[in-house]
Amino acid sequence: MTKDNVKGCLKGSALTLATLAGVIGGVVFGICLRTRTEPWHEREVMYVSYVGNLFLRMLKALILPLIVPSLIAAVGSLDMSISGKVGGRAVGYYMATTVLAVILGIILVTVIHPGSVGTSDDEATRVGESRNVTAVDTLLDLARNLFPPNLVQACTQQYRTVLTYPPQKVTEGNGQIRDPENLYSWKISGEYVNSMNILGLVFFSVFLGVTLAVMGEKGKPLLEFFTCLSEAMMTITTWVIYMAPVGVFFLIGGQILEMDDFSVVAGQLGKYFMTVLLGLFVHGFIVLPIIYTAMTRKLPFRFIANMTNAFTTAFGTASSSATLPVTMNLLEEKNGVDQRISRFVLPIGATINMDGTALYEAVAAIFISQVNGMELSIGQVIAISITATAASIGAAGIPQAGLVTMVMVLDTVGLPAEDVTLILAVDWLLDRFRTAINVLGDSIGAGIVYELSKNDLEGVELNKKTEGGFEAVPMTEIEDDNK
Repeated sequence: MTKDNVKGCLKGSALTLATLAGVIGGVVFGICLRTRTEPWHEREVMYVSYVGNLFLRMLKALILPLIVPSLIAAVGSLDMSISGKVGGRAVGYYMATTVLAVILGIILVTVIHPGSVGTSDDEATRVGESRNVTAVDTLLDLARNLFPPNLVQACTQQYRTVLTYPPQKVTEGNGQIRDPENLYSWKISGEYVNSMNILGLVFFSVFLGVTLAVMGEKGKPLLEFFTCLSEAMMTITTWVIYMAPVGVFFLIGGQILEMDDFSVVAGQLGKYFMTVLLGLFVHGFIVLPIIYTAMTRKLPFRFIANMTNAFTTAFGTASSSATLPVTMNLLEEKNGVDQRISRFVLPIGATINMDGTALYEAVAAIFISQVNGMELSIGQVIAISITATAASIGAAGIPQAGLVTMVMVLDTVGLPAEDVTLILAVDWLLDRFRTAINVLGDSIGAGIVYELSKNDLEGVELNKKTEGGFEAVPMTEIEDDNK
């Protein structure tokens, strides 16, 4: 190992090391600030988190102008004969890993049994409030958001069903009974909440990309516009990424300062916390790397190491969507994944692939049933696995989005929605770990799809050269000439 090699390694990994240092430094910074005898006021915490929130706002500002043109350009650039294959491989991988994550979570929570409390001090207590919602409404909202009626509105809002609580049991004029004990009898209405409808935008972008590909020469001007816009946004993303160490430092420092009591992690919910953490570690660093090695015949260590900056950013922001620009940049620059694959697969993955969320929801649902002394049947466990998979697909890539869909999983086994508040005390921290695993799953998925699609991509390039007036020369003749 020479001095130049060491310098080159440090230079190439400087940003990753700096971001990792920002995470560790933020934890130490927050713990040090908590030693003050006087309580920290909300305004003071806001001042500490201010720089980090600015960084998070910049990342979120890049989501829309990056996802839409990148998807359109990627799908429009792919030959229709292979776009279906690429999409099928991506969705197949995402569904398979999500199911594996749910199964792993169910096995761990059943074996460890974190919901069995030994003493009254270990009992989980309710914190905060939950929103009343049914599993049916959640799935229907998922389909509604897939087809937004207004694309401009979809950039800032998404639809959700609202159930209005009847104060007492009443019978209306048409004979319908509204019972406070029955969620399905409550009055139904809808509202738009301030959260980007990424699912609808991704669906529209893919559809438009396919349309431009089918149009051929007529669609090239618009396709080139989106391609240029995508490249411009990636350049801006590169500039913003350099702020990651500082942004993550203050984000985590402020979050730790805001936390009520550290003893909760070690006491009330310690076993639950460690069960989820163990599941995320096994899935992210054992199951996914094995899948990568089996599918690509390559060791995953360098690939994963090159994505470290994305994981640390995901941990700091707790948002897989906000981390998407960083993930996309690292995949293309450090791991050499083709732009057509990364910009097609990653936005879809950030929308539907939530391995960490799926595992967490399965563990949390069974943990809450254990706390309530409820023995689950095989049928109920299977129902939890199916619902957790569907819920993770519907979870938005924003901080603590899993808590909303968690209600849907609880409803499947007949547990009250307010039991979500049992795990709120530690959810903010677990959210960061599962977001990092979500990003890891997206990255490995893009790497696998790229390796499996290499031959298809090379075939498309060869056909383009032939159509452009170049003669395709067999590889055997090229090798003979080289000899």
